[in-house]
Amino acid sequence: MASAPVRVRFCPSPTGNPHVGLVRTALFNWAFARHHQGTLVFRIEDTDAARDSEESYQQLLESMRWLGFDWDEGPEVGGPHAPYRQSQRREIYADVAQKLLDAGYAYHCYCSQEELETRREAARAAGRPSGYDGHCRDLTAEQIERYTAEGRAPIVRFRMPDETITFTDLVRGELTFTPENVPDYGIVRANGAPLYTLVNPVDDALMEITHVLRGEDLLSSTPRQIALYKALMELGIAQRVPEFGHLPYVMGEGNKKLSKRDPQSSLNLYRERGFLPEGLLNYLSLLGWSLSADQDIFTLDEMVAAFDVKDVNPNPARFDLKKAEAINADHIRLLDVKDFAERCRPWLKAPFAPWAPEDFDEAKWQAIAPHAQTRVKVLSEITDNVDFLFLPEPVTDEASWNKAMKEGSDALLRTAREKLQAADWTSPEALKEAVLAAGEAHGLKLGKAQAPVRVAVTGRTVGLPLFESLQVLGKEKSLARIDAALTKLTV
Repeated sequence: MASAPVRVRFCPSPTGNPHVGLVRTALFNWAFARHHQGTLVFRIEDTDAARDSEESYQQLLESMRWLGFDWDEGPEVGGPHAPYRQSQRREIYADVAQKLLDAGYAYHCYCSQEELETRREAARAAGRPSGYDGHCRDLTAEQIERYTAEGRAPIVRFRMPDETITFTDLVRGELTFTPENVPDYGIVRANGAPLYTLVNPVDDALMEITHVLRGEDLLSSTPRQIALYKALMELGIAQRVPEFGHLPYVMGEGNKKLSKRDPQSSLNLYRERGFLPEGLLNYLSLLGWSLSADQDIFTLDEMVAAFDVKDVNPNPARFDLKKAEAINADHIRLLDVKDFAERCRPWLKAPFAPWAPEDFDEAKWQAIAPHAQTRVKVLSEITDNVDFLFLPEPVTDEASWNKAMKEGSDALLRTAREKLQAADWTSPEALKEAVLAAGEAHGLKLGKAQAPVRVAVTGRTVGLPLFESLQVLGKEKSLARIDAALTKLTV
């Protein structure tokens, strides 16, 4: 069969906040589709009514937009295989399930949960595989009649072929599964609700998906799906068995798989902290892939140009928050300063900003933004870095005060005030020279001399460049804060 144009899918379930592992999967599918000028299908797997919610669905769409992903078919876009929400495709699944039953690829299973567990326990005790034992594979008409008379509602099971299944994983190479390790499995519940094991491959078949890139945790289900695809091909429902690539686990603390319950897995956490979409995606791409051995920082366009799923490392990748922040910081530095200033807006107002809206000064913000851009790792850090400009008084904690205000700091501040009073406030360099001169008068180098001035004016021992901060705050306010610090020191 001639190779078909690339068609991949991203098919999350709308259950709670999107997590970074899900985002990494979306990223690799998106990059693969764009690299091959293919089609990305965005599909919503919302057949689990107990866990899915409309709120999560809307949050999922909004997250995809924030990340900058576009899709060629799916919600809000449409396409030739609509609808793209599984909850709206129930009739399709029921029809396919019936065709599988009619053709003998599936059968009704009447076993109760208690019976299944009893037989599983016996198999484990005997050292045999504990999967489904095929009890209902070849029931007689009399047996079926008896089970029906007992009021048993059957599930539908797919009949796995008695053969070894081998396929070439795009990430892991050739993989083989023997029949005893891949038993018959359920595809429709007793109440008629279709299971993931049916709806996912059916949608892939009907939507003509050519490549399935998904998490390693789904690898064990792949031989089942391959067998189902072959049955669907025999029935004229599927055109092909797609190629599979199973992406490595994302690990959290203690080398455990990062789960949705881990706080650091939530996409919303990174949005609230002020990660840039391009910074977060750059880091997530490194969890299993790299542009080159010596380049960690790159754009999405550069990733798309270079991305090959065969280059993905199959080994688990550990999520390192410090490295994620460092890469995000590099992307912040790459922004145009006007873009940076605008992206900081959410953290310059309620509920993040501690100052009154009327105390925010746009001119001061524009003046300090270029200096802030070189210092923050995430945008949320901007609030604490610039609050001294917009609050009536700086916020000073006791630890910072005690660290900076050593014996003799009052004398140093008096000299610094005198030098700053006479300095040229249009030049940060002139303000630096003033504090340097004050330090020399007391036998101190610049680092020691500027510490009390910094805490007096900004309230913090570390922060934005001091002399640019003094200039933006202005002479009157800066000197008034030094006076207030001197008053506190002499009380």
